Amino acid sequence: MSRFIVGDLVVYPAQGVTEIIAVETREVSEIQHVFYVLKVLGTEKKILVPIGKEDRVGLRPVMDDAKVDELFDLLRNREIAFEQETWNRRSRRYMDKIGSGDPLQLGEVYRDFSVLKGRKVLSFGEKKMWEMARALLVQELATSMGVDEGTATATMDEAFSDIVPFATES
Repeated sequence: MSRFIVGDLVVYPAQGVTEIIAVETREVSEIQHVFYVLKVLGTEKKILVPIGKEDRVGLRPVMDDAKVDELFDLLRNREIAFEQETWNRRSRRYMDKIGSGDPLQLGEVYRDFSVLKGRKVLSFGEKKMWEMARALLVQELATSMGVDEGTATATMDEAFSDIVPFATES
């Protein structure tokens, strides 16, 4: 039994919002399997997800209003602790959060680096993770709220209007 139907907008971890454009049967190792065919919004990229494996791959509906409220509560929370750990370990932890596809974990990455931007200039790797988390959140927020990505970006940026980016001395 399918959880989703053709036309549904769903989130695929680390790819963002996708549309289910078809349900197809394909033969794999002489066994018939039924797949969702997903198209990543804004691209021509297509992904096949076996029906019944949605939870295992992290496929989920776009966040609802309650989850959006929870996300903004998290973004406004400034009580965060930057653990004293190696960059490799911290990077791996943040990439795992980005790869989870969970909007609250993405929100943690975006928030942590947004707050850190007020304390120091982000390294290339930190900036890339911040941008990745931000892009995925903006896309899903825009879809969830029924607004364009510019409006979603402005709404998210507003949550950090109290943070002045760290400036290097000239």
